[in-house]
Amino acid sequence: MSTTDGYLPGRVERDYTESIGRPPQPALLAIEAAAIPDGVPILDRAAGRVLAALAANRRRIVEVGTAFGYSTLWMALAQPPGGTIVTIDPDRSRTDQARGWWRQAGIADEQIEVVNRPALEAFAAGADELALAGPFDLLFIDALKHEYQAYLDALRPRLAPGALIVADNVLWSGAVSEPASTRSGAAELRAFNAAVLADPGLIATILPVGDGLLVATVRA
Repeated sequence: MSTTDGYLPGRVERDYTESIGRPPQPALLAIEAAAIPDGVPILDRAAGRVLAALAANRRRIVEVGTAFGYSTLWMALAQPPGGTIVTIDPDRSRTDQARGWWRQAGIADEQIEVVNRPALEAFAAGADELALAGPFDLLFIDALKHEYQAYLDALRPRLAPGALIVADNVLWSGAVSEPASTRSGAAELRAFNAAVLADPGLIATILPVGDGLLVATVRA
């Protein structure tokens, strides 16, 4: 047995990995700076780097939860030429700000399509809406925690064989590991995690990055 069993990286290790990575694109830093005073939750930077690596060969991505477009930008910068992202968020004021940062980063408007509707309402409109018709080869979820399973259920038929499913905040600051936790969304996230990891059609795991990043591959 390894003497490092049970080891979890701390700030020194995170600082090290950040020091050897490529510096974030200036627009990403601008979003980070804007999100803190505005109280807008965004993806942990380390999780952003993971998301970018996963998006590198994915041409058709759907994202549930845009906010300031931070995770969207990590994926857009990593996508191959011709790649597109559909991102869903009802808050037009935030997505309008996000569009400005995407342009600052050199992302063409046509690479990212924004759907300004509540996600479940947009899915209920049907796949005849071209933006959400799929097939998608990556799904990223970072919106209302109690709706994660509903998002996946709605989009699962629109995922291509071999597609990736990624969800943020699945550890919910440790609340999912505490059955007695009354934090909003904890019970639903706990059920979501268990369902995805037990699904025979998926190969899934949870990475202890940021607030927990669930990564699953749809079996071909």
